[in-house]
Amino acid sequence: MPAGPGAGRASGSSVRGQRARVLFVGDFSASRRGNHSVSERLAELLSEEGFDIATTSPVLSSPLRALDMVRAALAERARVGVAVVDVYSGRAFMWAEWTVAVLSRAKVPIILVLRGGNLPTFAAAEPERVSRLFAKATVIVALSDFLREELSGYGGDFTVLPNPLDAGAYPFRLRERPAPRLVWLRSFHDIYNPPLGPRMLAALNARLPEATLTMVGSDKGDGSLARTLETAAELGVRDKLITPGPVSKSQVPGVLDAADVFINTTNVDNVPISVLEAMACGLCVVSTDVGGIPYLATDARDALLVPPDDPAAMARAVTRLFEEPGLAAHLSANARERALANDWSAVLPRWTALLGDLARSAGRAVQA
Repeated sequence: MPAGPGAGRASGSSVRGQRARVLFVGDFSASRRGNHSVSERLAELLSEEGFDIATTSPVLSSPLRALDMVRAALAERARVGVAVVDVYSGRAFMWAEWTVAVLSRAKVPIILVLRGGNLPTFAAAEPERVSRLFAKATVIVALSDFLREELSGYGGDFTVLPNPLDAGAYPFRLRERPAPRLVWLRSFHDIYNPPLGPRMLAALNARLPEATLTMVGSDKGDGSLARTLETAAELGVRDKLITPGPVSKSQVPGVLDAADVFINTTNVDNVPISVLEAMACGLCVVSTDVGGIPYLATDARDALLVPPDDPAAMARAVTRLFEEPGLAAHLSANARERALANDWSAVLPRWTALLGDLARSAGRAVQA
């Protein structure tokens, strides 16, 4: 793992003859729960590429994590070459505000990474806060053209670097003759609209009575899991709904491989890694067309997109996979091709170039 703040280690290789120290600011607690976030994986790979990496924060408590981030920014501001700060909406937006305030005063080049799918709504409600933060950034990384288009009006120098994944870790299987085994992979939270799953399953029951839905994810505590189970019971499909709870990152490929159809029920989204993972495995994806989803998947080419909160439309889309010859195989093959464009082999070189260039231009790279 990359070293934490104040404990950065020397790298074993160099980046174009130089080595830059990079501070990552975000939620780095996932590894303590048996998973790895995209930011954690990026930090690991950049360390292997020769960057000297510091990360913050692994603290599980959200308020204490924010304080730890500020402490790390204060400790690192004099020696860090570049800072990469994850930006989310809601209360988590303050993490970025506080740490960027510290780092910008020390003239550290700052890359903001826009990770929250709800950021456009947040920005509309808090335009001055968003504009102030963006003005302090050297570069703003949007994970999709959707976020770039929605947020570039608040200022800043934008570039698009997609959410990457290790495509090789996801076994591909062409779904030529899919079985009606459906899977959903997300946290049980209101913005992801999990009750749409059993509502869709009930609408699907008349055409595909053998269909089952496995909903995999952690309970975020807002009542969404209970509402999902209650909805399934009320609609008479509780016996067709499987809820095994959360799984580790290493278990995700196996969970996806056991199904043939992936459904995404969300009301708000950016470029969800779960959809990319499903596409990498060759599942037939049926998703709501909200947020950044249409920028990630093209309807009828590599997924089927439907309006949000419409169980009948989602059920009709699933039914098409079993009634239209060749459709499932067509979507499956194209989904894998689309996912490969987001493989680390394509995305990581762009990150190394961006970080190296910023560190050198600011005179903060260290000779190897």
